[in-house]
Amino acid sequence: MKKFSVVIANRHATSISLEDEFYFELINIAKEQNLTLNNLITDIDKTRLTPNLSSAIRIYILKTLRQKLDQSLK
Repeated sequence: MKKFSVVIANRHATSISLEDEFYFELINIAKEQNLTLNNLITDIDKTRLTPNLSSAIRIYILKTLRQKLDQSLK
């Protein structure tokens, strides 16, 4: 489990706990989208449907990986 601090929308500092596998995948997604980790998490925060940010991040990662898989199978 990795706990790290982020700043959401350049104004709100918070801590997030994610399993190592999710954390490293989140880093990869940010790199692929040419975003900083804070900017990617800000984007996730703006559109999340769950009150728990860590859960929203996991869901975002899962959806992103599913999208990649679907595209690779076409």
